[in-house]
Amino acid sequence: MTGPEPASGDRQGTLLVVNCGSSTLKLALFDLRLHKIASVLAEKLEQFQATAHIQGDPAPVPLPSHASHRQALEAVIQALFERGWLTQAPVAIGHRVVHGGERFRQAVRIDDRTREAIADCASLAPLHNPVNLAGIDSTRSLFPGVPQIAVFDTAFHQTLPPRAFLYALPQRFYRQWGVRRYGFHGTSHAFMLTETARLLGQLPEQTSLISAHLGNGCSIAAIDHGHSVDTSMGLTPLEGLVMGSRSGDVDPGLFDFLKTKGIGQDELHRILNEQSGLLGLSGQSNDMRTLCELADQGHEASATAIDVFCFRLARYIGAMMASLRRLDALVFTGGIGENSARIRRQTLASLGLLGFAVDPERNSAHGRQSHGHIESGASRFPVLVIATDEERVIAGESLRLATPHT
Repeated sequence: MTGPEPASGDRQGTLLVVNCGSSTLKLALFDLRLHKIASVLAEKLEQFQATAHIQGDPAPVPLPSHASHRQALEAVIQALFERGWLTQAPVAIGHRVVHGGERFRQAVRIDDRTREAIADCASLAPLHNPVNLAGIDSTRSLFPGVPQIAVFDTAFHQTLPPRAFLYALPQRFYRQWGVRRYGFHGTSHAFMLTETARLLGQLPEQTSLISAHLGNGCSIAAIDHGHSVDTSMGLTPLEGLVMGSRSGDVDPGLFDFLKTKGIGQDELHRILNEQSGLLGLSGQSNDMRTLCELADQGHEASATAIDVFCFRLARYIGAMMASLRRLDALVFTGGIGENSARIRRQTLASLGLLGFAVDPERNSAHGRQSHGHIESGASRFPVLVIATDEERVIAGESLRLATPHT
């Protein structure tokens, strides 16, 4: 066998976490103490050069050309067995499911009725729920009898009050079709709640924070005494902050205007989801690291993209404060939130009127030598950087629901 030696946790049982994206597949293997044993990433699915690798293992997992999610999942699970990471069926399998509508307020065990309810939500997340179901169907077939758990991105935000989730549209849109704000990145925001509470020496139900999840997809949430009360993403993950290739908020009148320019619905959908955001503004990349390098080299459009990103984020942070009775901390997470001192500094520079102030040294070190804190002594509120771990949240929920209560 090539690569690192498998951990011994499998002898006591394992938890498998499955996250099917639109063209990717992520798997993570945990022991029953929620320590990660292995992780797998398959990319470019349904394309000619589909690839899959187990982290730390130089040998790729062979995939057929244009591999589907099911084919990729079967191949990587076989590889986990062959290379010794898995020696028996998992104790439970947890699935990230993007949209649960109003039906699901928490993680649930999957049965035939649950599966159909997830399928019914596919119109609300057409790029995600169908591939989430592909992962569910595959593992139910591969591991019959093993408890399968669905953990929903939207469930954490089901505590939003009507004033936060209702759009100013005819009420029948909500009553008949469920048109409302749902919010996403719920597992990440839930992890921020528990970790922030731990770092502050509080209970989660005592903790109020603003959680900014910043990656290729971005969202922000206001959490009041342990409950989500406001968030930036809406009916779909397109609304809200500027993202890697997604536009975030735009004037709805844009749709009618672009029709006069010959841009139809399908093309507009692609533009707003795949060609906008940082990529559209810069004309270069959706990767913040690349844009920062280009901006430092004098590329004006990249600098503008960064300015728009930070300004929109700062504006949303201010807006989220209106939903809270008090604020214990502002928290940055996600690939950009955890690793870009520049973005945090530039964003907080617009929030001095609200009392936020950053310590340059702590910020440059990403809070690693200060228990996550990057605020200066002059700051009215704590500001934290916390690495998210959505997979561990899914593993924990899967273990909880799969283990008989005594």
